[in-house]
This record gives sequence, structure tokens and C-alpha cells, in this order.
Amino acid sequence: PPPTDLPGYVGAGSMSLRQCLHAALSSNHGEFETGDVGTVTWINELLWREFYKHTLVGYPRVSRHRAFRPETEALQWRNAPEELLAWQEARTGLPIIDAAMRQLLETGWMHNRLRMVVAMFLTKNLLIDWREGERFFMRHLIDGDLASNNGGWQWSSSTGTDSAPYFRIFNPLSQSERFDPEGVFIKRWLPELAGLNKKQIHDPASVGGLFGVADYPTPIVDLSKSRARALAAFKALPTRVPAAGADHG
Repeated sequence: PPPTDLPGYVGAGSMSLRQCLHAALSSNHGEFETGDVGTVTWINELLWREFYKHTLVGYPRVSRHRAFRPETEALQWRNAPEELLAWQEARTGLPIIDAAMRQLLETGWMHNRLRMVVAMFLTKNLLIDWREGERFFMRHLIDGDLASNNGGWQWSSSTGTDSAPYFRIFNPLSQSERFDPEGVFIKRWLPELAGLNKKQIHDPASVGGLFGVADYPTPIVDLSKSRARALAAFKALPTRVPAAGADHG
């Protein structure tokens, strides 16, 4: 199977990470950090997977719906059920988000880059608790893994170990333009936008009701204002405190 399918096999126990690593190394002349960029990136993802498993062992409380960074438990998450539902049902009005969520709902899989994009959108732009997203992903991912899923969500929401700094907030529009410049992925999962050109398809709201996009929802949030709201929420947190380990679980 292609590499994107492998996590499901690993999670089911039909393939080991050691097998994956040996295969990757043999195809990259035994190199971990140089050579084929795609292979090196994939090896790093395997290492992150193991890192999160060790984090779970050392800090078991993160498996009990707790943030790795204790001070982030004070974050004032928004109670916004309608926005959460729009995110879950791929109705946010932001094509790259909706296309990724439709892919998840239909196939049970999503590229790691997209997982970060949709996670940051939920936890930063919508300021909705990361645990809502973590729970939803585990219900739908074929390759759902407690440690990796928890670690990924806490990384994106800036509540975890070695997580993204709170001021790092992916802009869905720029991410879309950078990683899907021709709109191929978006058109595959959002056929209602197939009539837009490669510039319009990333931001249909800028087109208005022309060219058949009237049936596509307008963005549920202003990206600039929501970014400022998230930054303010994180800045209001108390001083960072050490994370309690296994002895304090």
C-alpha cells in the first residue's frame, strides 16, 4: 500500500514501525536526515508517533482529557455548538477546511498537513476546545491512534509538549494557495466550486454570488478578527508551570 495507507495497517498490528523504518531507510540509502525529502519527512512522522507514545507513558494524565501544559487548562474556550457542527459537517465556508473534512468523513483519512490546518482553525480561529476535535477525529479516522491523535491536537492548539507557539496560527487561505495552488484537491471534494478559477477557488466569498457559488456557505468567521481573539485568550493565561509527570498523574 502507499505510505498514506500505512498508519491503518500499523494501528491494526499487521505491520510494525520497525518494518516501516527499515523500508524507508533502504529506499533512502540508509539515511535518516538526508536524501529524498519525502522519505525523510515520513521518517520524522514515524518518530513523532513514537515520541507521543512515550509522552503518554510519562504523562498519563494527557490520556484523561488533560492538557500537557497545565496553565492552558485556564483557556476560556468558546461554547459555540453551531460553529463546531459547521466544522464537523464541512460547512465553514473555507474551501480547504471543508474539502479536508469531507475527505475525512468519506474516507476516514486526512493528510497530516490538513490535520494541522483544520485543527488550528478549530482551536484558534473558532477558539473551540481541542478535545472536541480530538474526539471527532478518533470517531472517524481509520488510522486513529490515541497517542498520535492527542499529541497532534495538543500540538496544534498549543497546549501540548513541544507544541506550536500560540501565536502560530495557520491561515487557511494561504495554506490552500501554497499546497493546492491549482485547486485540484478542493475541486475533488467540493465539486460545487469546480467552476471557479485557481484564484477564486481558495476564497469563493470574494467572488460573491456569481459563477454558481451562491450555494456554498460564506465563511463562519473572520480570519483576522478570530486570530486576534485567540492571541488575546492565550496572552491572558497564567505564567507557564511545569507539567506533572507520571508521579503526579
